[in-house]
Amino acid sequence: MGFYSRLIFPRLCDWVMRDPKLTRLRKELVADLKGEVLEIGFGTGLNLEHYPEQVVRIAAVDPGIGMGRFARKRIEQSKIKVDQRMRTAEEIPFADQRFDYVVSTWTLCSIPDARRALAEVYRVLKPGGRFVFLEHGLSDDPSVQRWQRRLNWLQRRLADGCRLDLDVKALIAEQPFSVLELDQFLLEQTPRTHGTMYRGMAVK
Repeated sequence: MGFYSRLIFPRLCDWVMRDPKLTRLRKELVADLKGEVLEIGFGTGLNLEHYPEQVVRIAAVDPGIGMGRFARKRIEQSKIKVDQRMRTAEEIPFADQRFDYVVSTWTLCSIPDARRALAEVYRVLKPGGRFVFLEHGLSDDPSVQRWQRRLNWLQRRLADGCRLDLDVKALIAEQPFSVLELDQFLLEQTPRTHGTMYRGMAVK
């Protein structure tokens, strides 16, 4: 992991992702969660303050050492117990059928093997458990798609591996979830290449 990934990008990411528009979406996503939660791509811990008191414990996985330093400060201030692991979502270090919820916010775009990560998400969910997600990805407009693919090389460099053209809906639908609810929308005041959002819930 290079200098940019360890020291510069975590600060840049934390600043960008504290946008009030994104904060509102975070709050809405986790408002009704309860029980034991796993968050993949924990990042700098920006979701943490928005979890309700019904959440008794959070397990957090993220391979970013620099991200983890930021997150630890927020974990120390949280009333919820957090088990933080510097691990990738492709190999979640927890037992089968453990969690009531798995949370992913703007994470799948940066996972090298997102398909494998989602298989792991399915594995660790309890029967009836829910995967709740908020992601950006592939536009449904072919002209925007072309620009997403043109800009991918730059996005990957600036955003530490993030891609713009991930087909989130198709990727999640590959897993054997019994229910998949998904809302696609454009984030206001955001370029269409970056602002196509996927928000939803999948039930095991």
